[in-house]
Amino acid sequence: MLRKTRGIVINYIKYRETSIIVRIFTRDLGLKTYLVNGVRSQKSKTKMAHFQPLTLLELVVYDKETANLNRISEAKLAWAFQRIPFDFYRSGISMFMGEILGKVVVDNYQNEVLFDYLFQLILRLDSPEFQPGLFILLFLIRTSRYLGFEPDDAREFYLQLPVEQTGSTLEDKISYLDQLLEQQETLLPSLPVSLKRTLIDDWILFYKIHIDGFGDIKSLAVLRTLVQ
Repeated sequence: MLRKTRGIVINYIKYRETSIIVRIFTRDLGLKTYLVNGVRSQKSKTKMAHFQPLTLLELVVYDKETANLNRISEAKLAWAFQRIPFDFYRSGISMFMGEILGKVVVDNYQNEVLFDYLFQLILRLDSPEFQPGLFILLFLIRTSRYLGFEPDDAREFYLQLPVEQTGSTLEDKISYLDQLLEQQETLLPSLPVSLKRTLIDDWILFYKIHIDGFGDIKSLAVLRTLVQ
């Protein structure tokens, strides 16, 4: 059965000489895996650029609930990126986001509210109004909200972490994180880069607690160098 839906590309792997297997988080069908034949061939009408992580697509797909691998009838860009592929900072963030989403969005998982939030967030990452300072932390915090494990406050957050933390640095992080959780980021004072990096590390650990098999984030080392 043919279905129309929007999609966010999560990742792909090469398959045989000219094909790929791509995972796409769709708005109406959840996370689906598709075989795209011949896309790596020079003669292909569909471009490989359509299947890079976080690409926003308008899709017509064949959908069979019992199939592990489906096919795409038509794929066109819902938005042509103007900045993400050409900006080292934005492309580094997109790589990190794609890796996180590849771990938290599972096969057939459907969440239209999460999809709409991510779609708009990716558009913001590509927009001239993009503000890098808190983007990464807010992505981790708000995605946890849509996945159902956002903490009520910063003290609860740190109580859940397996590593005991004490001292003035902890109090600084709690104060800062509480304002982020309360969506008061416009009132925040500047925070040392070292503390921002530590907060990101803390949130990665928090995700590991709540997502089975979360594992390590390969792009984290690159991301930490981008934090300002």
